[in-house]
Amino acid sequence: MNKSKKYLITGAALIAAFVLWTVLIMSVDVKPVGQNGTDIGFSTVNTWFHALTGENMTVYTITDWLGLVPIAICMGYGFLGLCELIKRRSLLRVDSDIMLLGVYYILVIIGYLVFEMIPINYRPIPINGYMEASYPSSTTLLVLSVMPTLVFQTYRRSKSLKVRRAVAAAAVLFSAFMVIGRLTCGVHWLTDIAGSVLLSFGLFYIYRGAVEITDGRKRDKENEDTCV
Repeated sequence: MNKSKKYLITGAALIAAFVLWTVLIMSVDVKPVGQNGTDIGFSTVNTWFHALTGENMTVYTITDWLGLVPIAICMGYGFLGLCELIKRRSLLRVDSDIMLLGVYYILVIIGYLVFEMIPINYRPIPINGYMEASYPSSTTLLVLSVMPTLVFQTYRRSKSLKVRRAVAAAAVLFSAFMVIGRLTCGVHWLTDIAGSVLLSFGLFYIYRGAVEITDGRKRDKENEDTCV
């Protein structure tokens, strides 16, 4: 249980840091330097970084399409859960970590939708002629929320050390490419990416903590059954 508490506390701390970061973005160095004079927090740092990286729509398009990879992973785990449900004929008999994974993915989607409906700021440049909400970076949020679960689930379900290491290496490289790509393509402010990092890892650690709790309860029940 100490391990689960550690994950939950870390996750809660990161979520709290995300909330604080959001408040700071709305109140520190706010100036009308965005599209059509929209207000941007940490304007000095954000405009400096955007001027430094410039705009690269090729990188934007590549990272946008590669955003389908984590979506495909989500669908894969959804299919796994559906197969378990059909085979075991009971929702309660579906693996608890898969059930929790579904809840986790729903929370990520809710987080995305909330900030789409309540924009904190807008992208530095229009996309296809339209102003779009920029904070937090949805692609970064999706990648950093899903790829750690791929590694985590692989380590839980595969006994092959080579497979585990290969998946972990691929996930890290893919995540790094996507985050760097979104940072440098010029469609997000620097603070957008930072917010996504805090939120995604906060949610992931809470998911890890929840899985540790269910694993602990399962072990306790098995021990009780063995004693009986």
